[in-house]
Amino acid sequence: QVQLVESGGGLVQAGGSLRLSCADSGRTFSMYTMGWFRQAPGKEREFVAAISWSGGTTYYADSVKGRFTISRDNAKNTVYLQMNSLKPEDTAVYYCAARAGGVAHDAYDYWGQGTQVTVSS
Repeated sequence: QVQLVESGGGLVQAGGSLRLSCADSGRTFSMYTMGWFRQAPGKEREFVAAISWSGGTTYYADSVKGRFTISRDNAKNTVYLQMNSLKPEDTAVYYCAARAGGVAHDAYDYWGQGTQVTVSS
């Protein structure tokens, strides 16, 4: 079973950086495509980035391309989201998710509880 726990959120000034982590306590982490999503107040949840089970394929939303990097360490059952050049519009609750299938922007099966990222101007 997949159990995801995010960490690393916080308050940062515009232009700053944060690295989010998402750890899975299960034994099948390396079998799943992992994704990051975010939801800002009053808005729908949106896709941010995804990475294949091997780490060989990544996929980003246009809004974060060139600023965010998704990576994973299967030995540590952890996926990361390095966020650079943060903007106030990046403020949201960030969720990691897992899906049994290829890299995609939707149809994820398991979700974490979320971690708050706030970017001040």
